[in-house]
Amino acid sequence: MARLQKSTETFSHPFCKAYWRAAAAELKDTKMLVFAALIVALRVALKTAVRIPLGPSLDITPAFLANALGAMVYGPVVGAIGAMVSDVLGVLLRGDTYFLPYALTEIAGSMIFAMYFYRQKITPTRVILSRFTICLCVNILLQTPIDMLFQYVTYGKSSVVITLPRIFKNLFMFPIESAVLSVFLGVMQPITYRMKLTHVKAEKLSFNKKQIALLVCLVIVGALSVFGYLFVHYDNTSLSSDYTVEERITANRSMQPIVADKTDDWDDVTTVTIVESAYKKFLGDEVTYTVAVYTTEADAVGDDIWKLSKSKAAANETLTRVATATILVNEDTGEVLSFQVTPAE
Repeated sequence: MARLQKSTETFSHPFCKAYWRAAAAELKDTKMLVFAALIVALRVALKTAVRIPLGPSLDITPAFLANALGAMVYGPVVGAIGAMVSDVLGVLLRGDTYFLPYALTEIAGSMIFAMYFYRQKITPTRVILSRFTICLCVNILLQTPIDMLFQYVTYGKSSVVITLPRIFKNLFMFPIESAVLSVFLGVMQPITYRMKLTHVKAEKLSFNKKQIALLVCLVIVGALSVFGYLFVHYDNTSLSSDYTVEERITANRSMQPIVADKTDDWDDVTTVTIVESAYKKFLGDEVTYTVAVYTTEADAVGDDIWKLSKSKAAANETLTRVATATILVNEDTGEVLSFQVTPAE
């Protein structure tokens, strides 16, 4: 019986059909599947048991080294499957609640490493770009909405989109992890080449001045990209959309004395204020509230009224809308910086 001949073709980039055919063919190679199983076990062990501390809330989890090695050897197709398996096993071993969208970050990380390393000449530039892409696109931009979705599904609300500690950690860690990964792949490449697991002859990985400059530039680009994202988010996302019932009651009640102090048009006892939106500038203390002003019967003003949202208040037949107030408040001091009221038509 003729032995199956596997292609050893190499590529300059992953954007061609031949690259993906070669990656899919790894599923038929028993040696690759056994190696993938070893990498999955190693990733799970390293992720759950090994951390190298560098400072407060800063550490390296060596699991990304195993992930990069596996992606370099067996490519994006086997890598995506291995990532899914390692994610499930890791959750089961830790006893955590499994949330399927988190697997997307594992899969994305493996595929990004593969698209930079699989059957391609590995250079320090590729190592830098691979880590930068994962830190920015996966750890920050993809992980954040998944975290928000998990909080919403689990707790019925989601918190701020991107936390500053996560941003600073990734921007700080990625140059260090790039250097560590370069050393690691520099050691492993000759070994995998001699074992015929990879097909590109290994060369020494060392950073020159241009690549160090690239590393610095990418840190700056990453910082600007994330801060730009945050400015856009805060400008276009209302804080009120994430209010719990208690927070909504507090916010609605807090607007009533401001409206009462700024205008004498309505009776304080029968006036109900409902926060419709609350926008806060990124890194600022000022919040702009859009508040619907309603009147109702005195005996109708209770907790059930104060917990209403914009849509529920508009549909409540006991409330009569009389105005819309725009209120700018300094959240640190509680000072009302501006107040404008527009009567309802």
